[in-house]
Amino acid sequence: MRGIEVLTIEVGSTITKVNGFNLRSDVGFEHVAQGFAPTSVAQGDVGVGVEQAIADLEARLGGSIGKPETFVNSSAAGGLRMVVHGLTYSMTARAAREAALGAGGIVKMITAGPLGDFDLQEIRSIHPNIILLAGGVDFGEKHIVLNNAEKIASLRLPIPVLYAGNAAIRKQIRQIFEDAGIETLVAANVFPDVDVLNIEPLRRLIHEVFSRHIIHAPGMARFGDLTRWGILPTPGAVLCGAELFAEELGDCLVFDVGGATTDIHSVTEGSLEWSPRLTEPEPKAKRTVEGDLGVYVNARNIVELVGEPEWEARLVDLQAMPSTEQQKEVTRWLCTKAVETGIRRHAGVVTDLYTPTGKKLIVKGKDLSAVKWVVGTGGALTRVEGGEAILRSVCTGPGKYLFPSPDAAILMDRDYRFSALGTLAQAYPDAVRTTFRRWVEQELSTRH
Repeated sequence: MRGIEVLTIEVGSTITKVNGFNLRSDVGFEHVAQGFAPTSVAQGDVGVGVEQAIADLEARLGGSIGKPETFVNSSAAGGLRMVVHGLTYSMTARAAREAALGAGGIVKMITAGPLGDFDLQEIRSIHPNIILLAGGVDFGEKHIVLNNAEKIASLRLPIPVLYAGNAAIRKQIRQIFEDAGIETLVAANVFPDVDVLNIEPLRRLIHEVFSRHIIHAPGMARFGDLTRWGILPTPGAVLCGAELFAEELGDCLVFDVGGATTDIHSVTEGSLEWSPRLTEPEPKAKRTVEGDLGVYVNARNIVELVGEPEWEARLVDLQAMPSTEQQKEVTRWLCTKAVETGIRRHAGVVTDLYTPTGKKLIVKGKDLSAVKWVVGTGGALTRVEGGEAILRSVCTGPGKYLFPSPDAAILMDRDYRFSALGTLAQAYPDAVRTTFRRWVEQELSTRH
């Protein structure tokens, strides 16, 4: 029996996954065994599902896991409900939203410009976990942002406020919220200058707040004692994995199709042909979360969204972990629609702009045409036959949407590496890069 040096635990919205690894200097992390179980939020303790997943892993391993170094990521408590308030939508509000989506935040409201009474009522009705205030390039507009801070402070909501706007008014912003007894966290400006995005400092700050929030999932608090690395938001772990993969192997696009959401991560600066046509800057590492495209929790929503009601009756066969061919066929169809819809929302759109000098093509959104690798991860997409064909179907090259080229390579993450390795990257970034490189070498060797 092989032992386990490192254990990763992912408490997902529907499935809990555990992975056992050993660390080897020549190949990085060697995958030893894996276990699955339904997530047990409904039972009032996510630990039940974790224990069942570990028991499943031990059965495959043939013995006890012992006491490995443990890393945890989770989406079981849901993301942080966030409201975002900036100065202009195309700049600070959008930049703040990009940061939120990579760190476990679910943006429920975005405003640009002065907050009105109706906006304040809506903030109350949303019951956010966190408020994000931004606005203004450094040493630019001050008054609107300060007035917005005073209006938000007047709500006296018992939640933290993050500020990531004009650096010139940080002290005043702090004072406004401190006087109201509201916790204030400050990050560098997300839009310090025109056409300059700086979202990583804010993303890290949101992740810190997420780590506090996630322990409120029933039974999650005890997992904080299992690891000295904190609990990562699962989408943030996947994005971290995608970034290290791209550093080592080239631009990538990662589809994480889950029971509650479909998350799409891209790490690319685009092509020389299309990037100069962008009307607004895009981050190199981008994540979009489609909360209406889950293939289990939100399956009926997908049927309604794509307008194929004949599939409604087939949902009686749906299972979180499909086993029969009928169950797999339904899940496969749902995955196809989730991928097709999700990439259209994530990718850049080519449109015509009419100017005094004539018509020219412009791009709104993320240019995916330079992507070299398209990766499928998540239980739904990797555990049902046909995942490669689903991903290949959206690699059509630039058209109305800037999709990946037909030459892009397809990889199926059947061992769910991106989430696990992204979590391990907190401590072992070089080993994670080596692991990705070795995995791709093995995939290509097998195909040839």
